[in-house]
Amino acid sequence: MADPFDRSLGDLEQALDANARRMAQIKRRIAEIRRQRSAGRSYREIVESTQGDLSVQLITEATQLLDEVGARVRRTEALALYRDGMTMEEIAEKFGVTRQRISALLRDAGGGEVSANGGRAESPTSGAAARRR
Repeated sequence: MADPFDRSLGDLEQALDANARRMAQIKRRIAEIRRQRSAGRSYREIVESTQGDLSVQLITEATQLLDEVGARVRRTEALALYRDGMTMEEIAEKFGVTRQRISALLRDAGGGEVSANGGRAESPTSGAAARRR
């Protein structure tokens, strides 16, 4: 079974494929607009005769999808790094954000083992905790 970060990477791949199709559609739309403009049509005429989504709709869909999937990738990657022993400070430095932002990402990702002071709190399955049992 894939871990959450790996699943989010798979979702990202799918989103990138979907957006590649959108980008190709946008490029075709740009070419069509230019062709129609050079034939003397107004933008209003072009838009009113358009079949399918407008470029602006496709751009909005593409950015919303990347925002959604990208946020999940950030959360799950932060959690994977944290569980692998990196501190919030180290992750924050790698991500280019504050430690407080990493704390929020971990909380949103379900990283319940985050300690109150922002350091590492041992999970019940960590080596030191297991040795004490």
